[in-house]
Amino acid sequence: MRPGAQQARTLAHRGRSLGADLRRRWAGLGALWRRSLQLRIVVSTLALSSSVVFVLGMVLQTQITTKLISEKDRAAYVQTEISVKKVERELLGVDPVSENLQSKFASALATLTAAPGVHEAATNHTEAGAFTPVLIDGRAADPVTTNSSSVGPFHEVPAELRKMVESGDWASQNTTVTRESGRTPIYVIGAPVRSAGRAVQLYLIFPLTAEQRTVDVVQSTLFVGGLVLLLLLAGIANLVTRQVVHPVRQAAEIAERFADGNLEERMSAVGEDDVARLAESFNEMAGSIQNQIQQLEEFGTLQRRFTSDVSHELRTPLTTVRMAADVLHASREQFPAGLARSTELLVNELDRFEVLLADLLEISRLDAGVADLSVESVDVRSLVDRSMAAVRVIAHNAGAEVDLRMPETEVVADIDFRRVERILRNLLANAVDHSEGRPVEVRVAEDAEAVAVTVRDHGVGLRPGQEELVFTRFWRADPSRNRQTGGTGLGLAISLEDARLHGGWLDAWGEVGLGACFRLTLPKRPGIELTGSPLPLNPSGKAALPPLTPTPSAPAEPQEQLRWQTVGAGSQRQEDEL
Repeated sequence: MRPGAQQARTLAHRGRSLGADLRRRWAGLGALWRRSLQLRIVVSTLALSSSVVFVLGMVLQTQITTKLISEKDRAAYVQTEISVKKVERELLGVDPVSENLQSKFASALATLTAAPGVHEAATNHTEAGAFTPVLIDGRAADPVTTNSSSVGPFHEVPAELRKMVESGDWASQNTTVTRESGRTPIYVIGAPVRSAGRAVQLYLIFPLTAEQRTVDVVQSTLFVGGLVLLLLLAGIANLVTRQVVHPVRQAAEIAERFADGNLEERMSAVGEDDVARLAESFNEMAGSIQNQIQQLEEFGTLQRRFTSDVSHELRTPLTTVRMAADVLHASREQFPAGLARSTELLVNELDRFEVLLADLLEISRLDAGVADLSVESVDVRSLVDRSMAAVRVIAHNAGAEVDLRMPETEVVADIDFRRVERILRNLLANAVDHSEGRPVEVRVAEDAEAVAVTVRDHGVGLRPGQEELVFTRFWRADPSRNRQTGGTGLGLAISLEDARLHGGWLDAWGEVGLGACFRLTLPKRPGIELTGSPLPLNPSGKAALPPLTPTPSAPAEPQEQLRWQTVGAGSQRQEDEL
């Protein structure tokens, strides 16, 4: 690689690194800005104070500068009036046609520079300050090139000012000239001088060096004073804000610990100000919440104990009634038709009652937190097969087909066999019950961390917001709809708790008219935190599974075989390996 290309790549890498570092720093500052109320208040105070100080400084500087210029202008006009009168007296007897004007002008200017305190030949110190006089003959075509028609540094007089004075008016102008000491601001004032037949103009040049130094001192003073004032305001804003923000931060920390379960946390209320009243109100609220939580815990404990006790107490009479019902059911052929039918209904309802008691006991154990897992390595495919066999009769009665797709190889996971089988059995029974005679699709998949099973029906579906309600105890989407099974209303709630015991997920999707889909996702080993599922929950379109028959353009993957199991009206179980 050429050295130039290598250097360009190095520079580009450094540029990207610098850009990434700047973005990280900017993101950190943005996060600090969003989190810190104190920082926002201090910065806002500084911004507003800076604006006020800047406006105040500009006003003061403008006022001081204007005052200096006005005083300079007043004193310069007074000095010009005196100088004009002196020059007029000196030029009163000058011959209009005399050609020796330069000596006459020099003599006239000598009267202006002969005052006490003269430091230079052409400079006088007066109330208006030091000035340099200039006399120009108005008859000369170009006094700059005609030395005999002017005396003094006439090149420092602006041309615009000379035109106004030549018209017979007094005029003044601020400008800047270049001298040996550098760029110098000056104030030039001009006036016409009446003489014997000649148009003569007198100009007084006042250097503004002293005024410029004064303005510079004012600017530096305002800048330093404004900076010190901003620092003091920042410190004051920080202290004042801290007095308000610190109790708020303390309240936030205490509220977080309170939310984590430390119900004894309270704020310290000192004084009688607003912060103290806030602390007292917070403590009263915390005490009220603590009492209500304790009452709810006691009520929940009593409720769970009542449910458990009732369930246990009902087992003994239920066993007795079951024995009597079995005897009656065994002899039903000897009874009249009506009595025989009543015996069958009694046995069916006792079956439901036993299931309900079992579910209530299981819910009680789950609520009490005493449920445990008996983990073992299990092939999830066998659980699916067993669960499908359990709902074969229900599917036959409902006229629904169950289509299964699962990998050919084992899908092994460390799970509780009994609980996961109960979850799958509940999901399959629920899907068949709501399928409206349409197919039910089951799919099994795995990845490196998790296994997943989806059960999809094409029945009535779910309305928006019912995805969470389906796991509520004793909840039904449509109580008036005819059901194929006599469920207790606790199956999905128990399934959700069983999935949580494994550290997994059980979620639902549904749309009206498109059916519903339930997805069970479990970690392959205890302790694995799930970050995703091998199967999607929301199927695209009406079909959740690929076509049943692989096409030549889309051959089956070599690592996976399709196993289809159909359980339906008048059909037998069959397995086709493709």
